[in-house]
Amino acid sequence: MPVPSVLVFDVNETLVDIESLSPLFTELFGDQRVLREWFAQLVMYSMSVTLANSYVDFSTLAQGVFRMVADIHRVDVSDDDVHRLRTGLLTMPAHPDVADGLARLKDNGFRLVTLTNSPPNPDGPTALQSSGLAEFFEHQLSVDACQAFKPSPAVYRYTCETLEVVPADCMMVAAHAWDILGAQNVGFSGALIARPGNPPLPVDGLPQPHLVASDLRQLSVQLIDN
Repeated sequence: MPVPSVLVFDVNETLVDIESLSPLFTELFGDQRVLREWFAQLVMYSMSVTLANSYVDFSTLAQGVFRMVADIHRVDVSDDDVHRLRTGLLTMPAHPDVADGLARLKDNGFRLVTLTNSPPNPDGPTALQSSGLAEFFEHQLSVDACQAFKPSPAVYRYTCETLEVVPADCMMVAAHAWDILGAQNVGFSGALIARPGNPPLPVDGLPQPHLVASDLRQLSVQLIDN
């Protein structure tokens, strides 16, 4: 695999920790595992919306899926609870390995950008800014510009067009195999950050990530030292 010059990072779970939302789900549902149920439904419906040639932004969809999951569990959620979810999505902390890994990659000449399903926040900082990570990236790209969610080919092509690079120059770095599959489909290489609950997808006939790392420190070692 040629060494990429541009590293394109997913944000949610890859860089920032959605487990910070656990207290809200534990309080409302009595089970923090509902967080993962909600997030899986959110991803599924983001893909469904794109396949149906429709679009609402990720924050709006997240709040709607939150109400839907509450209905499934017969739990009443208030407007204040939904507001707490939205606030939580904008204030998730960085994983402890991320700043070190990004600094090392940037110091070694890689171009760093983000590509997230989350929309820009017109009312204040995004999760990336709140976590203190924004300074590492030359561009913070959102699928909102394409009106389609990952893994639509359009969002990865939009990234290349914005950066004025070809897909072969880019590596998608994500904690989700489905995101990497989408990027590889248009010619990116892929690095899976195998955070807890996010292993590779071992299916013959599907492309596998070029690199698998437990965190960004390990990824920096693989890209720089090997």
